[in-house]
Amino acid sequence: MDHRTVLQLFLHFLLVTVRSDVQNDFSEECREFMYMGTAPQGLENRSLKKICQRYNGKPRYVTLYDVVDHIPVYSAYTFKRSDGSKKVDVPWMYEPQLSASSGSGEMQPFPSNVHDSFSDTQAVLEDYSNTVDFERGHLNPDEHQAHPDDKAATYTLTNVVPQVRDFNIGHWKQQEHIVRRRLNNYCRGTAYVVTGVTTSGRMIRRYNIDRVAVPTYLWSAYCCVDYDHNAPFDERSKFPAFASHGLNEKGGTEVEEMSVQELEDFLKRSTFVDKRFQIFFENCESNSVVKT
Repeated sequence: MDHRTVLQLFLHFLLVTVRSDVQNDFSEECREFMYMGTAPQGLENRSLKKICQRYNGKPRYVTLYDVVDHIPVYSAYTFKRSDGSKKVDVPWMYEPQLSASSGSGEMQPFPSNVHDSFSDTQAVLEDYSNTVDFERGHLNPDEHQAHPDDKAATYTLTNVVPQVRDFNIGHWKQQEHIVRRRLNNYCRGTAYVVTGVTTSGRMIRRYNIDRVAVPTYLWSAYCCVDYDHNAPFDERSKFPAFASHGLNEKGGTEVEEMSVQELEDFLKRSTFVDKRFQIFFENCESNSVVKT
């Protein structure tokens, strides 16, 4: 076998094994983070990229990312029972696959020098460095994960949006605690969560250029079809699915809980979803789970 043939085989091996995880459609292994393997319907735009968020050799959750506004539209993940502790020793990461088709399929820590190819398609640390009003707020929060690697994987800028500090550490954080305790206590099976945003054109600017969209609302919905039917009524009435939204403002009102249908109706009025918009397959209804 001559050197040219060896080189051709090696290049073919690279093309097969080194792959981007910005996907035209979520792969089977990445669909495990969505109820019935189905992504939210009715969100289509050429600037929206489907990312299978990989860390340390495994997929961890999925994100629909806007490469123009430089924020995630939503992150979808499976909830893991936890005590709510945070993993605070993780460097912030970026997604190489958004910068080049041959980029790594795994999130990576930011290098010391951030090239223009990074910032063209995603937020970078500098976008958040001089913002007084906003901080990085997770859509998939580390307190909803248990394994250290799952927690670490939430620290990528493709999973965060600019949140008003008072809202991030106040009403929204309280709602994340409420959902964690509820799912910890009363969800017997897998809980699927989708958390996203609405926007209205407000932007964080850097060097007089629009860089990162500021969410108007944050919203979230969960689906758990296998739950404790002996739970107190106030909790049982919030299964198999429930939702919430909150206004991303200083001194805003408390996060409002509602049915998933009510949230979908709100989003159809408030953002760019179309009339087919549906967060969970068949509204998180399953006839396969025996209720006790």
